[in-house]
Amino acid sequence: MTSLRILGHAFRAWRRNLRWRKHEPETTYLADLLSGAPVCLHIGASDGRHSYVMTQVAPKAQIHAFEPSAFAYQVLKTCMSWHGISDRVIPVHAACSDQAGEMFLVTPKKMSGRMGRAYAFLSDTQPDAHAPVRPDLEDQGAEVQATPVVTIDDYCARAGVTRVDFIRMDIEGAELKALAGAQEVLDRDRPHVLVEIHPAMLEGRFGGSAEEVVALFRSRGYRMFALNGDRLEERTEVAPNLPWKDYFFIHPSRAPRLPDGVFKARMAA
Repeated sequence: MTSLRILGHAFRAWRRNLRWRKHEPETTYLADLLSGAPVCLHIGASDGRHSYVMTQVAPKAQIHAFEPSAFAYQVLKTCMSWHGISDRVIPVHAACSDQAGEMFLVTPKKMSGRMGRAYAFLSDTQPDAHAPVRPDLEDQGAEVQATPVVTIDDYCARAGVTRVDFIRMDIEGAELKALAGAQEVLDRDRPHVLVEIHPAMLEGRFGGSAEEVVALFRSRGYRMFALNGDRLEERTEVAPNLPWKDYFFIHPSRAPRLPDGVFKARMAA
């Protein structure tokens, strides 16, 4: 039964990719960031939708795709194999944080009884699986599993990744923790970053804040952009009263090597 569920989820993701459906609006801007043979990190890879897009806009890209869910990791591997890009997408069964080791992956159960896999998050301690687990979602408990954890800096050192060009991060509130484990990569490479920031989860589950995530980048000289409808705008702070939103961070030192497009134009302004 498990293998059939994996195949079903993988087929749905594979078909959506081929039809270019259900992709987040920010993915259309990856062509304005990636060219040549970039090295990318996909943190919280799920079924690999962003990994797939990266290989389409930059066919020579190499993507290291990190996924802590044992189920989603198998879906990711299967889907990338069907697309014929397993040689370019390296799956890693692990979460990313500020310390290596082991944590708990908590997958909420929706009120409908279905698993909220897109809302899974990390926890240092094992929560009550029968009580609501997220401050920003109506749920009726969770499925909990132990998962390996790495830091981005340690992983890159062990894997021989000497340059990182782009990081996509969607990890439900653990952004600050993962970025704290990527200080060397950020300072060495100034990679472009697309990160989904979750203010409520940052505060409620990880003792951080969205403002700290922004400050981490702005203290390094990064500029911040976000979509407002279909328009890309420069920002200095996160949008208020949103449970989550994607933000691009671009470093001026990388601007001259950007492909022609909206980011290169905005960075020159």
